[in-house]
Amino acid sequence: MKTITQRELAARSKAVLDEVEAGEIYRITRNGTEIAEVRPISARRRFVPVAELQRKWRTAPRVDAAQMRREADEFFGTEDRVDEADDPWGRA
Repeated sequence: MKTITQRELAARSKAVLDEVEAGEIYRITRNGTEIAEVRPISARRRFVPVAELQRKWRTAPRVDAAQMRREADEFFGTEDRVDEADDPWGRA
């Protein structure tokens, strides 16, 4: 655990937060008195196992593309819509 002043935190906030993200804990002082502790959020994960993603995708609801297009057209209108013929990423 490291201790820094409020002024140091203000001057080096990006570097300090990068270290916090990597697991470091900082205690912040003002006028020599500790006023705060900055620590990483323990619930945040950087890696999700493939098996977990596959399990979630298997149980995700199916997307009805035609229904989604109808709802989008109803909400946004069709005046500025790019058609499949105009789509530069469309399949030829």
